[in-house]
Parts: sequence; C-alpha cells; structure tokens
Amino acid sequence: MNSHVSYRSVLAMLLLGVVIWFLPVPEGLTAPAWHLFAIFITTIIAVILNVASIFNLAIAALAIAILTGTLTPEQAYSGFSAGFILLIVVAFLLARAAINSGLGERIAYLIIRRLGKSTLGLGYSMAITDAIIAPAFPSNTARSGVLFPIIQAIALGGGSRPDDGTERKLGNFLMMNGIAGLTISSALWLTAMAANPAGVGIAEEFGININFSSWLLASVVPSLTALIVVPYVLFKVANPTVKRTPEAPELASAKLQEMGQLTSKEWIMGITFILVVIAWALSETLGIDKTAIAFLGLAVVMFANIFTAEDLKAQGTVLDIWVWFAILYTLSNALNEFGFMPWLGDRIAALLTGFSWPVVYVVLVVSYVLIHYFFVSQTAQMLALYGVFLSVGLTAGVPGPLLALMLLFATTSSPPSRRKAPART
Repeated sequence: MNSHVSYRSVLAMLLLGVVIWFLPVPEGLTAPAWHLFAIFITTIIAVILNVASIFNLAIAALAIAILTGTLTPEQAYSGFSAGFILLIVVAFLLARAAINSGLGERIAYLIIRRLGKSTLGLGYSMAITDAIIAPAFPSNTARSGVLFPIIQAIALGGGSRPDDGTERKLGNFLMMNGIAGLTISSALWLTAMAANPAGVGIAEEFGININFSSWLLASVVPSLTALIVVPYVLFKVANPTVKRTPEAPELASAKLQEMGQLTSKEWIMGITFILVVIAWALSETLGIDKTAIAFLGLAVVMFANIFTAEDLKAQGTVLDIWVWFAILYTLSNALNEFGFMPWLGDRIAALLTGFSWPVVYVVLVVSYVLIHYFFVSQTAQMLALYGVFLSVGLTAGVPGPLLALMLLFATTSSPPSRRKAPART
C-alpha cells in the first residue's frame, strides 16, 4: 500500500475527473452513465499511477459517486453484501487459520521428505504443496508466506545466497519455480486467488454461470500439464549448479520431528479444509451457498481455537481488501447496469467487424495479458477491464463461457511486479 500521498498528483487526478465529467455525453449514453465512467476511469488511472493507496482512492470514489447523485446509497453500498466478496473475506480468514495450525508447513515438509533428494524434486515439491493448499488460500501472498521461509531455509542450507554470487547454486531456480507455482495454482482453483470469485461474479452479470466444479473442469488439464512441465523447463533454463540435495529430506525430517505428531488443531483444520472444498464443489448440485459454507468452516476453526478473536483483530488487511474490493466491484457493476459496458463493447466490436470470432478471441486475450504491465494489482485490472473485454467479445460472437474463463485464467499471469513473488513477500 502506498502510504505517501502527493497532493499535486491528487489534484491532477481530480482535474482529470472534472474534465471528463463535463465533456459532452456521447450519443447512446445517459448522463449518469458518463459521470460514473468519469469517476471510475479517474480512479483506475490513479491506481495505475500509484497516486495513493487503492483503499484511499476507492473510498474517495464511493463518496463522490454518492454525493454527486451518480449512485444512490443503496446502489453504492450493494457490493459490501455481495456473496462472493464475503466469500473472499472469510476465505482469507480460513487461510490465516491454516497458517496458525501449521498444517500447510507440515504438508510441505512431508512432500519434500519424499521428493526433495534432487533440486528438480524440490521444485516439484513446492509446486505440489502450493496446488494442494491453494483452495483454502485466496491469496498468492498468503501462500508464499507459507512456502517462502521453507524455500529460503533450503537455499541457505545449500550454500545459495542472493548477495554473494552463489544464487545460481540453488536459490535462483527455487524462487523462479515458486513464483510459477503460485500462478499455476491460482488458475487451478476458483478460490485460490481473490480475483477469481470476483470475476465469476461479474461474468454472472452477463448471464455466464461459472461454479467451483465447472472452473475445475476447465482448468484441471492445462494446470496439471503446467505443473508437470514448468518446473522441468525452469530447471533447464535456470540450470542450477547444485543438482542433488540430500540435505533437503534430512531438513524436512528434522522439522517434522520437531513438529511432532499431528496435533488436534491440525486434524480439525485438515478435515475442515477437505469438507469445505468438497462442499464448494457440490454447492450447485446440493443448492447450498458457498459463502455460508465458508462461514461454517470459519466457525469450526474458531470453536477449535485455531483462529481466535485476537487473530481477527490483527487481520487489518482483510478489512482493507473487503472495502476497496466491494467499492470497485460496485462501480464496475453499475457501469454495466447503466449501459456503459454494452455501449463501449458495441463500439469496440464495430472496429473488429469482418473478423471471425476466433480472431477476436485471440486479440482480446493477448491484449488483456499485455495490459497487465500497466497494473500492479491483478484484481484492480480485472475489476477495471474484465467487463469491457467480456462485452466486446460477446458482441463479436465469442462464446461467453470460453472468453470468461480464459480472461480469468489470463488474470493469473502478469509481470514480475506482482506482490506474490516470494522475494517481495
């Protein structure tokens, strides 16, 4: 979060917003739709330029939208009660509980003890661990918080340090592999990254229904293929000078011995984790709400004292995410309801007239990926552009579920400025 605010930059953004606001309303749009666009685009540009924290910018945008009469209070606050946003918040708290229990760390050491005799095996160990714990960790940063200390300990134990010219021995490959593993697991599971459920919520506004099971059905083959291929490719590219790591299983065994037998908290966390994921997968079939399942899981781990009220008080980041996530979703959704997204989609699609839908599909996906380089936040990019790209594609005849899923999968791939990178955690 950007704690330093440049008043000059803030004033420049306000001026930009005022200029856009008073431009003539384009034909086919209502004044409220254009004014909401002025607020939204100014906010997104300010996020891209890092004028202030995304939290500060979001609450300012919300206040302006209400005070100018662009949105009613009921419209503006609707995002705070959206089920998928509450799901993200509760899943973040469940992830904290999993960290508290030590279960994720134990899983990592168990896999390292089995596969970690070689450097490549270590890479697969980390990627597999990431994929296993990802459904209950809707945050790349949270998962890297579990995995990075283990990777760091193994690299340092193997004599590989970033500051003395020995990084190519082991650490370079393990770090690259860790970042790639986070990307793969984020695409594999609907609940592995905060942007995924949010994107599903936006897709639903366009009449496209994606649930936990349909997401997994679409992602499992490419994700598991990447899980098999990527560590090997990175191993060849990074070419670590240390190929064998007999000390890694020994370290894992020592850590497991230090941790002792599975504790009651780990058992409860593990069973809760499995049951929650199964219930999410069957939620459509059983007709039960995914967010209610998450709340029940959180209640269980709180009754078991795995996650306490004191832990809750320390989760300020979750409140931050909930607020700005809800606001940006509300603004994006309102743009669609006001007709701005379809209007913009029609005009962009007109530029693509004459091209078949497969060509339009490829152009949209490639463009979406390249635009990542202008955003430091995957979620901010998704909230800003996902609806626009969907609208353009649907207007051009691209099958909705195909485009909706591919754009969300593309959201997981982005430049190295992302916060998930272990070295930046």
